[in-house]
Amino acid sequence: MTRDQIQAHLEFFGELGVDGVRLEPEWRLPATTPAIEPEPERVELAEQDQLVQIFTSASEALQALQVEIGPQCTRCKLHTLGRKQVVFGVGSPNADLMFVGEAPGADEDIQGEPFVGRAGQLLTKIIEAIGMKREDVYIANVIKCRPPGNRNPEPDEVDQCEPFLFRQIDAIKPKVIVALGKFAAQSLLRTNDPITRIRGREYTYRNAILMPTYHPAYLLRNPASKREVWEDMKRVRSILSADQ
Repeated sequence: MTRDQIQAHLEFFGELGVDGVRLEPEWRLPATTPAIEPEPERVELAEQDQLVQIFTSASEALQALQVEIGPQCTRCKLHTLGRKQVVFGVGSPNADLMFVGEAPGADEDIQGEPFVGRAGQLLTKIIEAIGMKREDVYIANVIKCRPPGNRNPEPDEVDQCEPFLFRQIDAIKPKVIVALGKFAAQSLLRTNDPITRIRGREYTYRNAILMPTYHPAYLLRNPASKREVWEDMKRVRSILSADQ
């Protein structure tokens, strides 16, 4: 890491309210993928037509799901509204921590990976702030294609795409899901409560703990809210550490 990168990280931690970096081994979370792979776990996923497929690993289940969706999905109208490609998800199939956003943006639509623009770079720093790496977690969106002009996804688009997110969650089996921003949190929790009310609270969701927090794009516009997100992420770190 270069001097400039180190300085940027320290400045970011300062904005979060972190007054130092601890080096004790117990502070750092271990990578979620062990060096020696355990015997593959059988993962059962309910198909949309109520059939059941059995896979030998989460990785295999995710690969099959990605093939099923296809590189140029036509299930909703977004494929006619300018999107370039499907943005499936990225990260460890064995992740204990999963982040769910709203939908791909312009950078994501071009690169085919969620959270790679300015908001994504901030998310990577947030992940690093709790002692993890981007490749340790899994990152996805409620819908897989970019809405025109980055508008909110519409109900018919969510109806078509959300079941694929559920199957990603059921394959990965994360311990904690962080819903990034109002849209993702309200969609997953089926609520109209504002993000300011539900942010930082813990919910049981598909055998995981779901915690809504502010979207990184919101933090870029409102840097003062980084401290609240830092409090949320410290709680996430505590939950994950308790299960080690």
